[in-house]
Amino acid sequence: MKARLPQGYGGGAGNIQQLARQAQKMQDDMAAATEELNAKEYEASAGGNAVKVTVTGQLEVKAIEIEPEVVDPEDVEMLSDLVMAAVNEALRAANKDKEETMEKISGGLNLGAMGMGGLF
Repeated sequence: MKARLPQGYGGGAGNIQQLARQAQKMQDDMAAATEELNAKEYEASAGGNAVKVTVTGQLEVKAIEIEPEVVDPEDVEMLSDLVMAAVNEALRAANKDKEETMEKISGGLNLGAMGMGGLF
């Protein structure tokens, strides 16, 4: 007895070619989105804007701005904590934007690093 596929399944080479075209389009869309995301900048602050950090979509720190009044030689640890908090928040924002953008393109498929162009 032969197994039968439900109607609309099977069809041989035509369906495989269509699937390949869809996969190629998704890959092209992801590459374009990756390029766009890498060009973006993300800013975060800590301590009521006492420390502001800008990172790129490539997850590199581009700028750190520190208000002079938070520079206290007696409390360097507090300044370090503010810088670290602002950097981490900016990186989280960049990662969240990338994840949401790629999820929209992939329709929620979990493609791992391969589908993300090796970004993560």
